[in-house]
Amino acid sequence: MTLIPGSGAGAEQLTQFIERIERLEEEKRALMADIRDVYSEANGTGFDPKIMRQLVKMRAMDRELLQEQDELLGTYRAAVGLV
Repeated sequence: MTLIPGSGAGAEQLTQFIERIERLEEEKRALMADIRDVYSEANGTGFDPKIMRQLVKMRAMDRELLQEQDELLGTYRAAVGLV
Protein backbone atom coordinates (compact mmCIF):
# COMPACT_ATOMS: atom_id res chain seq x y z
CA MET A 1 0.00 0.00 0.00
CA THR A 2 1.49 3.30 -1.06
CA LEU A 3 0.51 6.34 0.91
CA ILE A 4 0.26 9.74 -0.67
CA PRO A 5 1.45 12.51 1.68
CA GLY A 6 -1.41 14.62 2.96
CA SER A 7 -4.07 12.19 1.80
CA GLY A 8 -6.66 11.85 4.58
CA ALA A 9 -6.55 8.47 6.32
CA GLY A 10 -3.01 7.68 5.15
CA ALA A 11 -1.66 10.92 6.57
CA GLU A 12 -3.59 10.40 9.81
CA GLN A 13 -2.24 6.86 10.19
CA LEU A 14 1.30 8.05 9.51
CA THR A 15 0.90 10.78 12.12
CA GLN A 16 -0.28 8.20 14.67
CA PHE A 17 2.74 6.01 13.98
CA ILE A 18 5.10 8.96 14.34
CA GLU A 19 3.46 10.06 17.60
CA ARG A 20 3.73 6.51 19.02
CA ILE A 21 7.41 6.39 18.10
CA GLU A 22 7.99 9.77 19.72
CA ARG A 23 6.30 8.60 22.95
CA LEU A 24 8.38 5.42 22.98
CA GLU A 25 11.59 7.40 22.35
CA GLU A 26 10.76 9.61 25.34
CA GLU A 27 10.13 6.53 27.50
CA LYS A 28 13.45 5.11 26.31
CA ARG A 29 15.27 8.32 27.30
CA ALA A 30 13.65 8.16 30.75
CA LEU A 31 14.64 4.50 31.17
CA MET A 32 18.21 5.23 30.08
CA ALA A 33 18.40 8.00 32.68
CA ASP A 34 17.13 5.56 35.33
CA ILE A 35 19.76 3.01 34.32
CA ARG A 36 22.51 5.65 34.52
CA ASP A 37 21.27 6.52 38.01
CA VAL A 38 21.52 2.86 39.10
CA TYR A 39 25.07 2.59 37.76
CA SER A 40 25.97 5.83 39.52
CA GLU A 41 24.48 4.58 42.78
CA ALA A 42 26.37 1.29 42.45
CA ASN A 43 29.57 3.22 41.74
CA GLY A 44 29.00 5.25 44.89
CA THR A 45 28.94 2.04 46.91
CA GLY A 46 32.20 0.79 45.40
CA PHE A 47 31.09 -1.30 42.40
CA ASP A 48 32.71 -0.75 39.00
CA PRO A 49 30.07 0.27 36.43
CA LYS A 50 32.19 -0.94 33.49
CA ILE A 51 32.33 -4.44 34.95
CA MET A 52 28.64 -4.33 35.80
CA ARG A 53 27.81 -3.43 32.18
CA GLN A 54 29.85 -6.41 31.03
CA LEU A 55 27.97 -8.67 33.43
CA VAL A 56 24.60 -7.39 32.21
CA LYS A 57 25.67 -8.05 28.62
CA MET A 58 26.98 -11.51 29.51
CA ARG A 59 23.80 -12.50 31.36
CA ALA A 60 21.78 -11.67 28.25
CA MET A 61 23.92 -13.95 26.06
CA ASP A 62 23.21 -17.56 25.18
CA ARG A 63 25.01 -19.77 27.73
CA GLU A 64 26.80 -21.86 25.11
CA LEU A 65 28.04 -18.79 23.26
CA LEU A 66 29.20 -17.27 26.54
CA GLN A 67 31.10 -20.44 27.43
CA GLU A 68 32.76 -20.52 23.98
CA GLN A 69 33.81 -16.87 24.30
CA ASP A 70 35.17 -17.46 27.83
CA GLU A 71 37.25 -20.40 26.63
CA LEU A 72 38.55 -18.47 23.62
CA LEU A 73 39.37 -15.45 25.78
CA GLY A 74 41.28 -17.71 28.17
CA THR A 75 43.24 -19.19 25.26
CA TYR A 76 44.06 -15.74 23.87
CA ARG A 77 45.07 -14.39 27.31
CA ALA A 78 47.40 -17.34 27.82
CA ALA A 79 48.91 -16.84 24.36
CA VAL A 80 49.83 -13.24 25.13
CA GLY A 81 50.97 -13.90 28.69
CA LEU A 82 48.05 -12.41 30.59
CA VAL A 83 47.33 -15.47 32.73
